[in-house]
Amino acid sequence: MSKQNFHEYAIIGLGRFGANLAIALEEHGHTVMAIDIEPQLVQAIVDQVSHAATLDTTNEDALRAIDIGAFDTVVVAIGNDFEANLLTTVNVKNLGVRRVICKALTDRQRDILLRLGADRVILPEQSSARRLAEELSIPAMIDHFNLGQDYSIAEVMLPDSLAFQSLAQIDMRNKYRVTVLLIKRGDEVYLSPRADTILQKKDILILFGQNQCITQFSNLT
Repeated sequence: MSKQNFHEYAIIGLGRFGANLAIALEEHGHTVMAIDIEPQLVQAIVDQVSHAATLDTTNEDALRAIDIGAFDTVVVAIGNDFEANLLTTVNVKNLGVRRVICKALTDRQRDILLRLGADRVILPEQSSARRLAEELSIPAMIDHFNLGQDYSIAEVMLPDSLAFQSLAQIDMRNKYRVTVLLIKRGDEVYLSPRADTILQKKDILILFGQNQCITQFSNLT
């Protein structure tokens, strides 16, 4: 992953989901600020992330003091106190955070958070922390499905640098070690595309390959 693809994340709420997400994002090379009101939860993760802080995120002044608005994305992973989740979400939005992702425990909580301005709401039983970390780390990857430990099928936006070339010219299988199973272009679908198929900007590719190879391809620009 190139330097320009590194981001700064703040994870608020260090229960199992929040802690796992913070650690996974660090493993992907990002800078993470891990935050919780409980000192013991912060202490448990302090050696595994770039920064950690114990503070009450329902207090807007406390968030302003750590310059929360400077982070690319803030994930509000508070699960056991919905009022704190709501107040924190409102605070980080008010302080100018561009993207706020919240954790919810029910569909009703999700609807309320979206109305309050959350850009995305995760129900942990539907999206694991590691999967969310992969999605945040690779914006071009739209979705993926693990096939055992080492292989995946992934839905990836075509990098602009490969547009207007044929599959044969790009030589995906030998150069990037991934196989194009399908191309989605607007309402059209090309199954098992031919080698002379010319790729277009905004094409979506369904790829098969090793996880590492798919990640490397997804990080092309």
